[in-house]
Amino acid sequence: MASSIVIIPTYWAADQLDAHAPGAYDHATDLNAPAPELDRCLASLERVRDLSRIFLLVVSPLTAAEAAARRVREIAAAHPSLDVRLVTAHEANRIIDRVNELAPSAAGECVSLRGYGAIRNMGLAVAAICACDVAVYLDDDEVVLDPDFMSRALYGLGQETRQGLPIWAKSGYFLDRAGSPLADTSKAPLANRWWSKREDFNTWMRRALSGTRISRSNYVCGGCMAVHARAFSRVPFDPFITRGEDLDYLFNLRLFGLDMWFDNTWVVKHLPPESDQRAPRFMQDVYRWYYERAKIRHANRQNDLVAVTPESLMPYPGPWISDELDDRVRKTALIRATVTGEHSSYLSIYHHGKAEAERYAIEHRGSYLRFQSFWPRIVDGLWNDAGLRRMWEES
Repeated sequence: MASSIVIIPTYWAADQLDAHAPGAYDHATDLNAPAPELDRCLASLERVRDLSRIFLLVVSPLTAAEAAARRVREIAAAHPSLDVRLVTAHEANRIIDRVNELAPSAAGECVSLRGYGAIRNMGLAVAAICACDVAVYLDDDEVVLDPDFMSRALYGLGQETRQGLPIWAKSGYFLDRAGSPLADTSKAPLANRWWSKREDFNTWMRRALSGTRISRSNYVCGGCMAVHARAFSRVPFDPFITRGEDLDYLFNLRLFGLDMWFDNTWVVKHLPPESDQRAPRFMQDVYRWYYERAKIRHANRQNDLVAVTPESLMPYPGPWISDELDDRVRKTALIRATVTGEHSSYLSIYHHGKAEAERYAIEHRGSYLRFQSFWPRIVDGLWNDAGLRRMWEES
């Protein structure tokens, strides 16, 4: 069986106010929460057979780093049957220093405990340090439903399809609170008319669930994803994207001639804390999709990469990297400025936010490919690093 680790990013905030502040992570947990999602997640893993070592990536503001590490250690200690290790700011800084030695010309915090893509790359760095064949990602606001979670995660990885295509990355899917794998379309407020992916997503998901166990995917569940070293040693996550780094990884794989595959038997339950739609979240999405489209168009002009087109990603998520995006942003910002209580915020996005997102996209459209050019060297240098590995062996 392939060697593997389970990677769980866990996001923490100093208090409830910080957990819901504009720009906060989607599911940051209040340090004072009496029943944190991470505890529930770890409890669900206790009955999993052949469970690998678990690495918790502890994400928090710098001012709360020590308190977050202490709280996460307490939660992990309450599950002694699990082999849990932490990546706190201390371990992360040592890894970052080594990455900077290996690739001093790589710009920005590309492997870090800050920013969705960089956090995912920290997980890949840990997998390389541990010389693991497979990195299995789980989110802390999910619960595992099946004792065979690990065997399902590893099924097919490193093998080939009947057509001879390598399976080096795969995604499962999640059930919502109601136990459904489909997006809820029962409510369709006017504010979401041009900003909803639910119908298109459901069309794709119904097809994938009714097909063969393993099929080529247009979708990624970042909290139920497994990546083989043959993929993650070549293709990192994108640290320049504001959100949606899991789906973006599918695009990155395709650019380098690889695929994300979908396993319709591998499933978790997603139980995120309740949250309201907010203008800052929409602004992050505007940045995300403008950047995504610009990056893909830039990459498609490179002779050594595989073109990724909206047509190849229909019915979902193709429209979001097409020319439709501009109209969707304008209409959504304007209607939400009219019908929601965040009038001024959405009006600002309508008048200024779209242009700001376009400028960011143009400025950074080539940043991922520059970073990727250093990534194989980084993984090779981190692979089986005895000094870094001792951080956890001695803990």
